[in-house]
Amino acid sequence: MKRRTVFNLVIFAFILSFFTTNLGYESKILLQRIFSSQAIILPSEEQYLIDPDWTLKDRNNKEFSFSRSNGKVKFVYFFSSWRAMSIADLIGIQKLYDDYSQKVDFYIITNELPEPVEQKQKDRKFTFKVTYLIQEVKMPFDPEKIPSGYIIDQNNKVIAQGFGNTRWNSDKVRTLLDSLL
Repeated sequence: MKRRTVFNLVIFAFILSFFTTNLGYESKILLQRIFSSQAIILPSEEQYLIDPDWTLKDRNNKEFSFSRSNGKVKFVYFFSSWRAMSIADLIGIQKLYDDYSQKVDFYIITNELPEPVEQKQKDRKFTFKVTYLIQEVKMPFDPEKIPSGYIIDQNNKVIAQGFGNTRWNSDKVRTLLDSLL
């Protein structure tokens, strides 16, 4: 075979591997992480209050109120375990969680069934707790915007937000969290 033919076959096999192996999915996650945007820290005139009277549930379907975090800094993130964009964000959020879980209340929220979410957590070695949405219940955010995240201060005011792929584990976000604590 000619050298060019061999080269073309190698390139074709490489491209095909993106569609038939885990390489493609992992590459999407890597690209999402590389090209993610910064969280938006809202100017004071654009910050807004949320109603903390919002019911969620844990893995065992035990309901609890978001208001249990009144007086604390909160990080809220909506995700889907099957979206590469969400997994890319969650990798950074795990690092943020490792450093701030004792000081900030984390609400990593999905509307999926627990089994696939727990399998993804196990596969990725995520240690944060997942919170589950209760459908048809009032909430301060649009659960259809996935992925999306918010940093909320002690007075239930949204200070920062991010929609789509966002770099949550950044110096900018860490500086903001440190200033709120």
